[in-house]
Amino acid sequence: MPKRLYILSLLIAMTAVVAFSQVRHVTTVNPLSPNNSPYDAIEVYEYDYVDVQPQFPGGEHGLINFINNTREYPYHAYKNRIQGRVLCSFIVGADGKVSNIRIIRGTQDESLNREALRVISEMPKWKAGKVGGQAVAVRCVLPIAFRL
Repeated sequence: MPKRLYILSLLIAMTAVVAFSQVRHVTTVNPLSPNNSPYDAIEVYEYDYVDVQPQFPGGEHGLINFINNTREYPYHAYKNRIQGRVLCSFIVGADGKVSNIRIIRGTQDESLNREALRVISEMPKWKAGKVGGQAVAVRCVLPIAFRL
């Protein structure tokens, strides 16, 4: 009897591991749609749950260089010595284009938040993420720091 119980619990544990190791995704609605119709919905995978993660041209080093070269410290924030970090999310589409840019956690200064959105909106196409060898849309999270 204990052997059967052991085998049964092992089977249940293996089933749970297989279920939780599957690729997780969410469905989102296209915010550009005037009525948010479900026909505009796209499947978006989370960054950590794809086989191949999206990559900025030039990798992480290229991404850091892009941010540093594109970011312009807002005059008001610079003059008042305001610093902070803006945590943004965006979707890298199956075609590599960046879209659905949002602020997850911003600063008290709106000019820093707007600048972070601007920097991300100017990003070039990324190399798309993949699941099962097929390009898919992937949600990414990126902090944009403003330090003096």
